[in-house]
Amino acid sequence: MTDFPEGMVWLVGAGPGDAELLTRKAERLIGEASVVFHDALVGPGILEMAARSARLVHVGKRSGRHSKDQRTIDRLIVEAALAGEKVVRLKGGDPAIFGRATEELDACREAGVVIRICPGVTAASAAAASIGASLTLRGLARKLTFVTAHARAGEALDLDWARLADPDATLAIYMGKAAAPEVSAELIAAGLPASTPAALVESASLPGERHFHTSLGLLPLAARTALGDGPALLLIGKAMAQPAANAGTRQPAALTAAGLAVGKVA
Repeated sequence: MTDFPEGMVWLVGAGPGDAELLTRKAERLIGEASVVFHDALVGPGILEMAARSARLVHVGKRSGRHSKDQRTIDRLIVEAALAGEKVVRLKGGDPAIFGRATEELDACREAGVVIRICPGVTAASAAAASIGASLTLRGLARKLTFVTAHARAGEALDLDWARLADPDATLAIYMGKAAAPEVSAELIAAGLPASTPAALVESASLPGERHFHTSLGLLPLAARTALGDGPALLLIGKAMAQPAANAGTRQPAALTAAGLAVGKVA
């Protein structure tokens, strides 16, 4: 019996962007779908895995440029499934990590539509791999915390900074580029030393990837002057002080004078 009958929905993790980081199951499901509702950050080459007869529907949401609100996306997914289509909802990274999976799961279940999740490689894992670092470190970084820095325009981040300022943890902050000044100031105010190692990884796993090593105190400078337009993830903690072996070709830049190690994959 197939695990993808007509009238079913799969939430599929597209990973961080590199098509080769897609799971084999995700590739199969994309190829079997009759309709694929995909995010804006799905990497190049992944949509080409869909059948030629499949409909590809862009429902991506980018900061300040929302093409579809979440209720509309929920409705489109449910309507397609009820019409007998084999539906893939393709999400960047892992659907269950800051992917708003709950809304889509609830909408399908309320409509009586069978829905399942195919996990994907999350951006924090890809970012750490790109800089040759481990997200955890025996004796120094025993915890790993995922946080999203996304907030509504004009609103401060509603986070427990005292809990996040843990010197024995690695903090992975998704969508953290714009919030870097607030993240730096709040963590330092909560007691995390300004000298705490930090790394920024933009467009992890993609050809245009950039990565930067700095400190918590210099994080705002790095985010403001060294990053481009791609999505960026911040990694903060002692584990980020480890040598970035095999992390690509180092490129000299003026920012090194400010204490930043700048890297760009060739």
